[in-house]
Amino acid sequence: MSLNKDKYSIDNTDYTIGQDNVKKWGFDVHNPVFGISAGLVCLFLIVILVLDPATSKGFLDGLKWKIIGTFDGLFMWSANIFVIFCLALVVSPYGKIRLGGDDAKSDYSTMSWIAMLFAAGMGIGLMFWGVAEPVAYYTGWYETPLNVMPNTPEAAKLALGATMYHWGLHPWAIYGVVALSLAFFSYNKGLPLSMRSIFYPILGDRAWGWAGHIVDILAVLATLFGLATSLGLGAQQAASGIQHVFGIEADLTLQIAVIAGVTLLAIVSVVRGIEGGVKVISNVNMLIALVLVVFTALVTFAVSMGTIPMTVMGYIENIIPLSNPHGRADEAWMHGWTVFFWAWWISWSPFVGMFIARISRGRTVREFITAVLIIPTSVTILWMSVFGGVAIDQVANNIGALGNEGLKDVTLAMFQMFDALPMGNILSMIAIVLVLVFFITSSDSGSLVIDSITAGGKVDAPIPQRIFWATVEGSIAAALLWIGGTEAIQALQAGAISMALPFTIILLIMCVSLLMGMHTEPRKK
Repeated sequence: MSLNKDKYSIDNTDYTIGQDNVKKWGFDVHNPVFGISAGLVCLFLIVILVLDPATSKGFLDGLKWKIIGTFDGLFMWSANIFVIFCLALVVSPYGKIRLGGDDAKSDYSTMSWIAMLFAAGMGIGLMFWGVAEPVAYYTGWYETPLNVMPNTPEAAKLALGATMYHWGLHPWAIYGVVALSLAFFSYNKGLPLSMRSIFYPILGDRAWGWAGHIVDILAVLATLFGLATSLGLGAQQAASGIQHVFGIEADLTLQIAVIAGVTLLAIVSVVRGIEGGVKVISNVNMLIALVLVVFTALVTFAVSMGTIPMTVMGYIENIIPLSNPHGRADEAWMHGWTVFFWAWWISWSPFVGMFIARISRGRTVREFITAVLIIPTSVTILWMSVFGGVAIDQVANNIGALGNEGLKDVTLAMFQMFDALPMGNILSMIAIVLVLVFFITSSDSGSLVIDSITAGGKVDAPIPQRIFWATVEGSIAAALLWIGGTEAIQALQAGAISMALPFTIILLIMCVSLLMGMHTEPRKK
């Protein structure tokens, strides 16, 4: 059949044409040209940031806020569409499609699968914002959601609900769209595990040409920038925690030492692969997280158990008002928090989506979406209820440093909360370990994703290439801190968020392409 768009038919798409023409278009897993090109583009942009971080930060911050202010409606409605799209797939006949075909078996147990997708998708962010974000909303540190009066019982409920809004169904729907699209076209249609493959129903063999190159290079940039930013900011949090607990000065040397240690362990993990590295660390990760949240809940039992229903009701009651971008009296809060978060999740979606796709063969579409949306949201409700609820209680009752001084340093908020609890030092030490382990899982899973993209969709990239990209991530973060400090890291973050605008359009088109592809899949009676 011809892939001329005038003759294109959804019902008789022959995906073997795409498989046969991968090498014809030069998109060969053994061809280093694309990987080298992506690497050079990354290097060029990083050099610009390092040479003049203050100017770069000013320009990119201005661009970021211009995009957020101009396209707020696009980001807000797109996130809503992704949630509705995912929920519709669950109840549709497409929900019966099994990723990899009817006889495909799952590569990993359900618990290991959940541990890996959760650790890659949200883990470190929950450590960073689990205390700071609810407290910020409760106290009006930077405006309040829906203009609620700060430091009131209503503010406490809305603070927990708004935090869940940012970490619940919407971000996981964004990840789910990308992950499901990648998994479907790779496992069911035999195309390379690469972003460009998703658009084969629309682009045809042109997906292996420059149009596909652009999509994949954007994915590499977003992934690399997002990971380097997280490594830099996370190193600052870990260093602050180490200083808080052990008295070691959280200077640049300690921050770079943290990055070096995390990078070395990530290299070991990527060399061992998903089965021997990422899966093991993710399981350890979830075990430590479970110990931390359960222990904290037990020593604050009355407060923690009381905030769980408050969080759930705050989320349910406010999800629609918070999702509506029009006529908002709290526009400054919406731009500074919600639109910012949506742009950040979208910029991370190529990385998290591809990693989830890699570990999800054998799941049905219905099982996949239900797990990706519901399970992380449920775990996050518990996490935010315990840490956010206890922190708000301390602020409301002037308990400890957090209660008396308020939110002054986001990187110290969780450790200050632990100080006011029994065995606070032990909890802080566990938290430091968990922060570092979450960094390792983010770094190694991100390295495997970049390896796959730059190897033309090849799942098992050569070991030297895995080591190269893991080293590059850590080196970029360390170099930015060394030469440009926080300004350079924040400039890189602003650049990553600015890339969310084209990716939002790409994700919307992705939904259409996925439906076109699913329409050609044989359906069970």
